[in-house]
Amino acid sequence: MIVRQLTCRGLTSHLCTAVRLNWSAPKMARPSSNLTEFREDFAKAKHIAIITGAGVSAESGVPTFRGQGGYWRKWQAQDLATPEAFSRDPSLVWEFYHYRREVMRSKMPNPAHLAIAECESRLSKQGRSVVIITQNIDELHHRAGSKHVYEIHGSLFKTRCMSCGEVKANHKSPICPALEGKGEPDPSAKDARIPVQHLPRCDRSGCNGLLRPHVVWFGETLDSDILTAVEQELEKCDLCLVVGTSSVVYPAAMFAPQVAGRGVPVAEFNMECTPATMRFKYHFEGPCGVTLPPALERHESEAI
Repeated sequence: MIVRQLTCRGLTSHLCTAVRLNWSAPKMARPSSNLTEFREDFAKAKHIAIITGAGVSAESGVPTFRGQGGYWRKWQAQDLATPEAFSRDPSLVWEFYHYRREVMRSKMPNPAHLAIAECESRLSKQGRSVVIITQNIDELHHRAGSKHVYEIHGSLFKTRCMSCGEVKANHKSPICPALEGKGEPDPSAKDARIPVQHLPRCDRSGCNGLLRPHVVWFGETLDSDILTAVEQELEKCDLCLVVGTSSVVYPAAMFAPQVAGRGVPVAEFNMECTPATMRFKYHFEGPCGVTLPPALERHESEAI
């Protein structure tokens, strides 16, 4: 079982062993910030894996609900993004996710999302591939035009029935009448306390079960099929980019160090160094929307 965690604490023993094996490997020399050198590796790569985290979405103005000031009312994401919180107060949790869904309607993909999508489209015509492995649940990669996307933590715009288990895309605004105008983030806002029968319900014939966001909450198991597919992609990639991720949420924090451990070039694009930075060949500091586009633009060696 692989569960979403902020640290390695609480992972199953075989997974923690994998973490220790990878993270105890000798550190590399200080990562290079030589874009010309990176572009040479980029030009040779046939299968590129791009791992993205909250930093990419933050540049589109998407709130992260982490760190100082990262609150919705008086809670951070890890306070509400748990099965226990939903069991205690499904109305409050749905207010939180309704707010997040509505906020996303005013947000657009930024230059980093667009550069990734353009790169994927361009390289596919050359018989090369780009896969996006994202921890983000906002669907901005899809909206930018990316096709080969694994959303390992789910999506804000999908629901799952607590009774029948059906997963469906849902872009309704509001998702149910009772949530219209609710979800105000101000700490002084009163909880709506919506009766459970008026929260989002399954429309499958004969079901009417309570819906929940189809996202992976803290402490929950990640989808094994998605993880298997991601593992296969990482095993065959010959270049890996880590974009806007803090490298502290597991199991995603292990992905790039595992790739680096088999000698594949890994490039980190982030606002600051992370616990994994010294494991990688490259580190480019600054906003991803600034540093990533020139890294992924057409190389002079490309025929198309």
